Amino acid sequence: MLAPVVIFVYARPEHTKRTIEALAQNYLAKETEVFIYSDAAKGEKTVDKVRMVREYIDSLPQKNLFKSIKIIKSQSNKGLANSVISGVSEIIDKYGRVIVLEDDLVSSRDFLQYMNDALNFYEKDYDIWSISGYTFNIDIPKDYKSDVYLSYRGCSWGWATWKDRWEKVDWDVSDYNQFKNDKRARKMFNRGGRDMANMLDLQMEGKIDSWAIRWCYTQYKLGMLTVYPVVSRIKNIGLDGSGTHSGITSKYDVVLNNSSQKCRFDKPHLDERILKAFRDQFGTRYDYFLIGMKRTIKKLLGM
Repeated sequence: MLAPVVIFVYARPEHTKRTIEALAQNYLAKETEVFIYSDAAKGEKTVDKVRMVREYIDSLPQKNLFKSIKIIKSQSNKGLANSVISGVSEIIDKYGRVIVLEDDLVSSRDFLQYMNDALNFYEKDYDIWSISGYTFNIDIPKDYKSDVYLSYRGCSWGWATWKDRWEKVDWDVSDYNQFKNDKRARKMFNRGGRDMANMLDLQMEGKIDSWAIRWCYTQYKLGMLTVYPVVSRIKNIGLDGSGTHSGITSKYDVVLNNSSQKCRFDKPHLDERILKAFRDQFGTRYDYFLIGMKRTIKKLLGM
């Protein structure tokens, strides 16, 4: 049986339409069960957009794009983090595995094939925490032969995992007080990107609301890895200022896979060249040196 797809939508009707249309073009679309979670408007500004999204998704069941489609509408605004945690938990508890999309992710035609094959291949490999459909625009060394690579960091832009991994997450991060002043632990966590420890700080201080950083923190604690494709199966179309948590940038633009060949899965070694290129997507040492200097100067000036 194929893994179900869970899609979280909010207030971006055009992005949602492109996400659904791309998924419907997948080779395995007609064999895939789809669950769409629609969050309610947070305020008056988004009421009309949420209504437009819901009108669109309500039209989908009669189009027979997938094996089945179920729509779950929240009556009150839950926010993305709570929506993902509760929605994924509900579906993964029943099916044992899940593929997750948000409303701004356009997939390649082989996205579902890639994800299901990866879920099957790595299911009993307990070094593997999750599967990413997206990959960053990094230079892969010419002598690197695998179709996939490994990273210390999970990705929320089209991903998949299994019930036994998902259930390990401590969403309260109950050991945060021990972690926050542990320099070695923070350095280890930041192997996936120099922003990670700081992002967890912001989460625990209530300044951001992220399920993903808590997901990644458990991955770090368990010493597990995420599988990424060398060629991306996902393109993020939401970095245009339309999202709740995103600004405007073209930094993460990628070319979607268009090869007819299936991805060949194996267990590659961690490649330090790829790890560094991956980590630098989230800021180089020099970037963080400048940030640190600015903070120090502000403190000295009493700002």
